[in-house]
Amino acid sequence: MLKKISFALSLLVLAATAQAQSGIQSPDEFLTHKIGSQFTEHSQLVAYYRHVAANSDRVQLVEFGRTNQERPQILAIVSTPENLRRIEDIRLNNLRNAGLAAGQPDNSNPVAIVWLGFSVHGNEAAGSEASMPVLYELTNPANRETSEWLKNTVVLIEPSVNPDGYSRYTSWYRQASPAKPDPNPRAREHDEPWPGGRVNHYLFDLNRDWAWATQVESRNRLKVYNQWLPHVAADLHEQYYDSPYYFAPAAQPYHKYLTKWQADFQVEIGKNHAKYFDKNGWLYFTKEVFDLLYPSYGDTYPCFNGAIGMTYEQGGHSRAGRAIEMPNHDTLTLYDRVAHHKTTALSTVEISSKNAARLVQNFADFYKKSATNPPGPYKTYVVKAGNPPHKIQSFITLLGRHGISYGLAGKATPGLSGYDYSTGKEAKFSIAENDIIVSAYQPKGLFAQALLDPEAEVVDSLTYDITAWSLIHAQGLEGFATKQRVDHSGSYSMVSNAPPFVVTETPYAYAAPWNSMQSARFLADVLKNGVVVRYAEQAFTVEGKLWPAGTLVITQADNRKLEDFDEKVQAASTRLDHPITPVSTGFVDSGRDFGSDAMRLIEPPKVLVLSGEKTYNNEFGQVWFYFDKDVEYPATIVDAGDFPGIDLKDYNTLVLPEGRFSFDSATIDKLSDWISGGGRLIALGAANRGLADQKGFNLAKFAKDADKEKEKTEAEQIALDHRTALYKDRVRNSLMDNMPGAVVRVKMDKSHPLAFGLKDYFFSLKTNDLRYDLLKNAWNVGYLEEDYLSHGFIGSNLKKKLKNTAVFAVQGKGRGQVVYLVDNPLFRSFWEEGKLLFSNAVFLVN
Repeated sequence: MLKKISFALSLLVLAATAQAQSGIQSPDEFLTHKIGSQFTEHSQLVAYYRHVAANSDRVQLVEFGRTNQERPQILAIVSTPENLRRIEDIRLNNLRNAGLAAGQPDNSNPVAIVWLGFSVHGNEAAGSEASMPVLYELTNPANRETSEWLKNTVVLIEPSVNPDGYSRYTSWYRQASPAKPDPNPRAREHDEPWPGGRVNHYLFDLNRDWAWATQVESRNRLKVYNQWLPHVAADLHEQYYDSPYYFAPAAQPYHKYLTKWQADFQVEIGKNHAKYFDKNGWLYFTKEVFDLLYPSYGDTYPCFNGAIGMTYEQGGHSRAGRAIEMPNHDTLTLYDRVAHHKTTALSTVEISSKNAARLVQNFADFYKKSATNPPGPYKTYVVKAGNPPHKIQSFITLLGRHGISYGLAGKATPGLSGYDYSTGKEAKFSIAENDIIVSAYQPKGLFAQALLDPEAEVVDSLTYDITAWSLIHAQGLEGFATKQRVDHSGSYSMVSNAPPFVVTETPYAYAAPWNSMQSARFLADVLKNGVVVRYAEQAFTVEGKLWPAGTLVITQADNRKLEDFDEKVQAASTRLDHPITPVSTGFVDSGRDFGSDAMRLIEPPKVLVLSGEKTYNNEFGQVWFYFDKDVEYPATIVDAGDFPGIDLKDYNTLVLPEGRFSFDSATIDKLSDWISGGGRLIALGAANRGLADQKGFNLAKFAKDADKEKEKTEAEQIALDHRTALYKDRVRNSLMDNMPGAVVRVKMDKSHPLAFGLKDYFFSLKTNDLRYDLLKNAWNVGYLEEDYLSHGFIGSNLKKKLKNTAVFAVQGKGRGQVVYLVDNPLFRSFWEEGKLLFSNAVFLVN
């Protein structure tokens, strides 16, 4: 029986009944196996949730989206029948407490809202297995404890946060495992093949994607999550199998904007869990490893949105299988892992129910403070109207996914002072009436500050992930942050950049800007349709309009044999909302004419991408996603192990994603011959290690032997200085050369095609410790200056070593090119400016 819920965005309710119909089966009764004896296929998992929803008046089951592989994303809404009858009132009342729905909240009978997310990493499958007995205990009328908890609690259960990854792992395991589990760690069942079930279809880590929402699963989830805004959110994971269970409180660093209440209540939750673990004699640890800084986790995203967000980590993941012998000679079973997760999940519901009033009040206080007294120093963020429109659109689309409000300034405001994102310095600036304003004085203001601040204050450098991420830098925008409050007074709406064409005569050519990822999508589209395109190597003026270097020029002369040429170009412009300008002459006012060799032909890329075990799964996925989704341009993917047998004459572009490449002399010779014949090799991040110091490749760690000796001497001196170092400080001392992830300001050569569409600087998200001296006999298009600006944590030794090093370089080799991208511009696919740079490498560097 289907029942509709009037959410802000319509959601499909799969099953709900007003009255319980028949008895609910336990997972052991419903499934073909008992929980813990085998892994459950995703279809079986969904079937069990449907069964419970069809037979319980305590559950409404919602399908809130579909994955890339068309698996359902489901959410079980669990509470008493009385609460479910007024569930929309409960939801809206919670949003009123956050200031995100009209009307005054009624908190006379406070209801806690708890979110339980299981197995965001699909091969950490004990979470999804545990979700079934958790659902059963909450819906079983004979369970008096859970029945009492649900009187003032709504529990939202997402049983599989990553259905495609979970399916990849469980399907493989069921095929690979013997009838009886083999606890020997060397057994095949403990050695999951590449790419593993941790990641989604495109091999993205969904636990890093909450804030950036690049993946369809994340986008679907954000809609339903922000319709509820839970008070408590637990993200249930697994870690290496020999680790005891981890639960809250989290490790430092906490982001400085998180509240004392959020920190203190984590302790209360942890003590509640410890009560059960102590009783059972189960090992556990707290306050280590898993911090609350990076805003895009399944625990930090809820924190920045008012919840008590927590990660729980059970020892296990894909290495554990159904049973594995641990170093202490005990055997960890899937039964154990399920029992531990079931315990913390139910304990979370229990402690939330017992503190419902406090949770609701502190949730309301969080949002009230955010709207009236946001914690950070910057109160207003200004994005200048002169930014490329599609960059602005990308920026505000992401804000909208999170419910962060923005608008037009509406009037000019001169004489302000604030932080200039382009220089990293305080500066005077003025607001124009069409500038975009994001005020911190709004319900989501604290989260806006966390995303937009130029730098997060890192109170402890021993952190788990990247330490800088400002969306202003990621989107490549010119903007300012000011400590003054400026409210927007007008709404922003995207005006079409490609109005309907009224062309009375066939133009001599079309000119199109190259300044955003939408430009790359337009170019990819017309190239696929056989259109011949050029780009301007230098700026030019024609018919009174100045066009910068990188402008796309599409002439009738180049396309005289192409049927429906004008229709194809105009249709692509309309479909992608990308402007093109008809030009009636090739005789320019200044610069080079359209027939000049400075108008360079773009050879359509015939792309080959290496994949497989030699590549990092996330980073290969970023390249795959770029071609498959970002620009929808064909690329042939082959396993790197098969590369020696590949005939490269069918391709003109080879992409090496980050990975562990070790090329022998025969492969190096093969690459060199192909490049010299006109091939283009693009190496990202760690892939450059396979090319460094190789014959015919100019990438080298040291430009001269003296530099090598100098670093060796410095390393020896550091070793001497640490002779009396304390053993307990060994981890912190290692941070001197550490790079968890920081933003660096790269000096760019705008005259080179690799930098077209960019500024004379580029804020790069640096996530590795690679350093190479400026290349000889090559173009050092992007490099770090002596006094380079950085945001986030870089180890003190490494920060010095990075001075005057290459970040992006191009080496001409015969008729071809080698593009060295030492920093990976596609990292997690949220650095929009990086994707434009990669587009230059793919389409323009030739």
